[in-house]
Amino acid sequence: MLKYKRILLKVSGEALSSGHGIDDSAVKNVARQIKSVVDLGVEVGVVVGGGNFWRGRQNNTMDRGTADYIGMLATVMNALALGEGLTSCGVENRVVTALAMDKVAEPYFLPKVLKYLEQGKVVVFGAGTGSPYFSTDTTSALRACEIHADALLCAKNIDGVYDSDPKVNPQAHKYDTLTYTKVLTDNLKALDLTAVAMCREYNIPVVAFGMDVEDGIVKVVCGEKIGTTITN
Repeated sequence: MLKYKRILLKVSGEALSSGHGIDDSAVKNVARQIKSVVDLGVEVGVVVGGGNFWRGRQNNTMDRGTADYIGMLATVMNALALGEGLTSCGVENRVVTALAMDKVAEPYFLPKVLKYLEQGKVVVFGAGTGSPYFSTDTTSALRACEIHADALLCAKNIDGVYDSDPKVNPQAHKYDTLTYTKVLTDNLKALDLTAVAMCREYNIPVVAFGMDVEDGIVKVVCGEKIGTTITN
């Protein structure tokens, strides 16, 4: 029994890497997990990050807009790699980008994206929103709203949302459920606060879970309680 029929999946760039750049086995691992839910009849959109190549916010000397555009290009490389990984798994997909680069991918056009999803094709979104000053978390929330997703799934490098950084504080408490308001009020590092506010406004559930959880995406779409669920 599916809990979510259409999802927007946010995948970090690190999930496609073994440290830096793109790792073929990591890409295929993500692609296989996506195939598992597609085979169940779930419609899937994917936003990929670019942190395995570039994190503009860590650069204090470069103009923020320029740094963000470099990050957008990094997400396009990851989107293309994931698209190829999905193809190798036998999953029909389309890579679309918010920045015009029609030599490598289709431009983002919502009516066409919706048609692809209805046809059972996975849509991989690259280049963020196409504008600087917006994170890929915010892109994920925006695309989830636009495609009328039943939920936003955030596959992260930790297994949920904590009250402090579990890598620093071994006593950090993991939340099973949260409200959007608590995330915003307590400034919890679940995802970008702009994204949280958007999901709250449009009542889109957010599930944050570890990408290394076996069949994690399948478990979430089937309603199994893993990670942290953020709702109203």
